[in-house]
Amino acid sequence: QVQLVESGGGLVQVGGSLTLSCAASGRIFGITTMGWYRQAPGKEREWVARITSVGTNYTDSVKGRFTISGDNAKNTLYLQMKSLKPEDTAVYYCNQNGKWLRREYDYWGQGTQVTVSS
Repeated sequence: QVQLVESGGGLVQVGGSLTLSCAASGRIFGITTMGWYRQAPGKEREWVARITSVGTNYTDSVKGRFTISGDNAKNTLYLQMKSLKPEDTAVYYCNQNGKWLRREYDYWGQGTQVTVSS
């Protein structure tokens, strides 16, 4: 079982930047999608950004401010966040899903807190 560990969260002021990392405990094969989600207090978890074989996608509220990227050599997924807003405050989760040797998988990290203060 592969484990995903997020890091890089913290407290930042409005307009500031943070880069989140998601390190996998081992090499993951057959990946379909790598993505970031977030869950704000009292709200449902929402999708933020993802990488697929055809490219990257972002939810409208973060377009132009967030950048998702991956480093295969380090088995690590990143989320660069700029121009942060109070509404970006949430627990951020990374996710990797796909299929390998006829078995589907859906891995989640434990989450990292991002707090944007005004």
